Amino acid sequence: MTDTVLIVDFGSQVTQLIARRVRESGVYSEIAPYTKAEEALARLKPRAIILSGGPDSVTAESAPRAPMALFLAGLPILGICYGEQTMCAQLGGTVEGGHHREFGRALLEVVESCALFDGLWPSGTKTQVWMSHGDRVTKLPPGFRPVGVSAGAPFAAIADDSRRFYGVQFHPEVVHTQDGAKLLRRFTHAVAGLKGDWTMAAFRQQAIARIRAQVGKGKVICGLSGGVDSAVAAVLIHEAIGDQLTCVFVDHGLLRLGEAEEVVRVFRDRFNIRLLHRDAARLFLDRLAGIDDPEKKRKTIGATFIDVFEEEARKVGGAEFLAQGTLYPDVIESVSATGGPSVTIKSHHNVGGLPERMNLKLVEPLRELFKDEVRALGRELGMPDNVVGRHPFPGPGLAIRVLSAVSAEKLDILRRADAIYLDEIRKAGLYDKIWQAFAVLLPVRTVGVMGDARSYDHVLGLRAVTSTDGMTADSYPFEHAFLARTATRIVNEVRGINRVVYDVTSKPPATIEWE
Repeated sequence: MTDTVLIVDFGSQVTQLIARRVRESGVYSEIAPYTKAEEALARLKPRAIILSGGPDSVTAESAPRAPMALFLAGLPILGICYGEQTMCAQLGGTVEGGHHREFGRALLEVVESCALFDGLWPSGTKTQVWMSHGDRVTKLPPGFRPVGVSAGAPFAAIADDSRRFYGVQFHPEVVHTQDGAKLLRRFTHAVAGLKGDWTMAAFRQQAIARIRAQVGKGKVICGLSGGVDSAVAAVLIHEAIGDQLTCVFVDHGLLRLGEAEEVVRVFRDRFNIRLLHRDAARLFLDRLAGIDDPEKKRKTIGATFIDVFEEEARKVGGAEFLAQGTLYPDVIESVSATGGPSVTIKSHHNVGGLPERMNLKLVEPLRELFKDEVRALGRELGMPDNVVGRHPFPGPGLAIRVLSAVSAEKLDILRRADAIYLDEIRKAGLYDKIWQAFAVLLPVRTVGVMGDARSYDHVLGLRAVTSTDGMTADSYPFEHAFLARTATRIVNEVRGINRVVYDVTSKPPATIEWE
């Protein structure tokens, strides 16, 4: 049985980072909203609990609270920001508002040793942490003592070693807190005594067993989008049940250069997976004609995808299950928003619902994983790195990177320009240093002089972002020589573009397009 940490979510925008940091140390974790925390406690039987931050004020009458069952379970608990405050308020301490607020970098001074800090921050240590609070604890509950202070928080870190209850006013899960990941590891490994034995190899075997138990001798169909998630899900399921799986690749004509051919080559030739390939590019173009609003494009593509997918699925005959590349962030968002699981086709940004008339049961083998973990699983399964390491790509594909009505001509221009951009990034050895890079065909044209002739052609935008968590992003600081070389190639090699610009927006959080 794998050791599990239960993370109770009070609405912080970085709660997922806590789960990621815990998993990075080899310990499996799951997130549950505070309203479902008691149920999660009974279901998961965790070995430790972390209470997340949140936007509410503990002083409000309607403020979220942790179920008291958590504090009575005899488990080690770490409260982070709001989590520390509600723990104190619920166990007999006092939290007040209206004091000095702390947002951003702050200096934590360790004033006493405790089990949470042992081997990391001895007494007298001063270290940078990341704060985000207006309220603060002003009186500790019985059994607690202060072990860290900051300018705006006299109880910036607190400890009750006998019960293994700890609280920190700062956020150890964000990269701005020095040694924050090490602090979380201290809690899971040293305080809670967890083994840290959760690996992709172990997950692979567990997932295969679960798939076989769920599917039995039934048939499964899987919709391939060309993205990493559906690809890894398909290879994993095929390893579990072999020819009981049939993949349906709806080629909407909106992928990057050569990607459609690569999907067919990898699945048919390398993994010998049954594959139905439907070239529906003309149909998608016809339905997208005249639409320039990106949200309408998404919905149109989603609806068309389902129509074509359903036609192809009928050819399988007798299928009982639909496989999806649903990831853990999708599950978290779905549960938080609705209290229940999603029933949408994830590979197209949840823009089209799964028709009830298909009467298929879902197989979602990746629903416990984050994006980087899916990539690790893909490598564990022997998938080529150019597939699992590929930059994220949105379900609507190039359609939403043409910032005007879509046409075959515009897609061709964008596809060829995008390929040159990525080629230059790879040649410079930068591809794996960048989270996502892509070209955008802007809805403007400019007059230019090329040789001895005037041109009136499109403007192309380039974007590249770095990210450690896929939630916030900064623009990548290309050298001017790289941008000049790339722009020259694009203008010279792609007819229809006479100007190239680079987006240098660098204030996170920035929008990241997902698969």
